[in-house]
Amino acid sequence: MNDRFRALVYGTALAVLLGWVLYIGRDILVPIVFSVMVMYVILGSARLLARLPVIGPALPMQLHYGLSALVMLGALLLLGWLTMDSVDQLVAQAPHYQSQLVALVQRGASFFGVESEPSWDTIRHAVLEHVNPQRLVGSMLLSVTSLLTGLSVVGLYVVFLMVERRHFDAKVDGLTRDPEQGARIRRIVADINGRIGTYLALKTLLSVLLGFASWIVLAAMGVELAPFWALLIGLLNYVPYIGSVLGVLLPVVFALLQFGDLKTTLVLAGALSVVQFLNGNLLDPYLMGNSLNLSPFVILVCLTVWTALWGVPGAFLAVPVTASIVMVLAEFQGSRPIAVLLSQKGEV
Repeated sequence: MNDRFRALVYGTALAVLLGWVLYIGRDILVPIVFSVMVMYVILGSARLLARLPVIGPALPMQLHYGLSALVMLGALLLLGWLTMDSVDQLVAQAPHYQSQLVALVQRGASFFGVESEPSWDTIRHAVLEHVNPQRLVGSMLLSVTSLLTGLSVVGLYVVFLMVERRHFDAKVDGLTRDPEQGARIRRIVADINGRIGTYLALKTLLSVLLGFASWIVLAAMGVELAPFWALLIGLLNYVPYIGSVLGVLLPVVFALLQFGDLKTTLVLAGALSVVQFLNGNLLDPYLMGNSLNLSPFVILVCLTVWTALWGVPGAFLAVPVTASIVMVLAEFQGSRPIAVLLSQKGEV
């Protein structure tokens, strides 16, 4: 058997095996990977704080780490509070949204020439034929419970990772007796830490700016739950391509139910689209460039693959995980061609 063909067969079998392990072990692996990414955000944010003029160099690095961790904790608490508050407001405003939905459906029926205008009873009956409310509510409660449990586990992992990171060099030295190999491993990890940490820290900064700008637009137009939608838009900014679309679509659909007016909704859609355009085409390239050196096509493919493997969490983790894999592949002669193919310009 030809050596290249044998390597291709072995590589394909290994990729399939790894994919299977990633899929069946997603309940264990996703919190671990998320905790590593949160740690990268904390470390990257601390490095950015240390670069601030006057204040940055004057404060010890441990204080930068502590401030970054407190900001991250505050963001998670804010997310939980806004979610619970938004659910309460949605329940309180449910009759209004119900009447607006009926009015929209009746208006659509009149536009398309439907003789009998549907009432709420007919709409509800049509929906109940395809949706089981009890099962839907049960799934939502289970999802919320899983989210809270997952956040608790991730937070615990992050604490231990931050405590143990200072022992990493000693562990690497214990793995190998070859000083050159140990130095190479530390260099690879330092490169991943620096590039991924900086990427996630800058992405977080851009998400905050995007969320704040979106909140101004939503609040100015009187959209209810504006803080929640702004936070959701900021979170969706971590998802490439699809996140920008959902960041406009979801609040616009909600605004259509709130206002029941197509003109107002279109104005909101246009304003949010402008904010997304400025973020994606001006701020993002200016601050980040192509810091991870990934082809746009590869980003789209890895988004699909990781979402298929890990669901919604995979969409958020797709880019940093793929970039980390490419950096590791680039360090070995046998896997370097794969890293070249995955890069944007063939330079790794």
